[in-house]
Amino acid sequence: MQKKALVIIDIQNDITKNYKDIIDNINKAIDWAVNNNIHVIYIRHENLSAGTRTFKPNTQGAEFASDLKIVSKNVFTKYKGNALSSEGFTDFINKNEIGDFYIAGADAAACVKSTCYNLCKANYGVNVLSDCITSYDKRKIDEMLAYYESKGSKIIGLKDLLLNHIVEV
Repeated sequence: MQKKALVIIDIQNDITKNYKDIIDNINKAIDWAVNNNIHVIYIRHENLSAGTRTFKPNTQGAEFASDLKIVSKNVFTKYKGNALSSEGFTDFINKNEIGDFYIAGADAAACVKSTCYNLCKANYGVNVLSDCITSYDKRKIDEMLAYYESKGSKIIGLKDLLLNHIVEV
């Protein structure tokens, strides 16, 4: 049996006001993961580029949003869009033999897109929680969901996840 993880990407103060639209759904997905003994992983972005104003290390903007449920110490920092660029994250995946991922977070057209693409390319199972992702431009969400699916991700709504995804223990 492949082990599973819920990955929450970049729900940080600097990300976007739009995360407020999905935070309750993300927190419900976190509860689902905890109740099904699924790893909950948090990915945070830090921007080391000179002259940028967002995601600066050790600033309030780089901190997780205060209304995001934090239920584990599985927190990994990335400096590029793709979460697999975080050595700590890839080490955790390998150590825990994780093969299937449920993805939530921001930004659908950037970091979530890159992470899903690269997880699929590496032959992992990827399930995007359609009502647990957001973007700076919410009009791009449907386009991004179609893109994820075209690259091998499965698209799942939170309600379907909660009702139909019974996880073997």
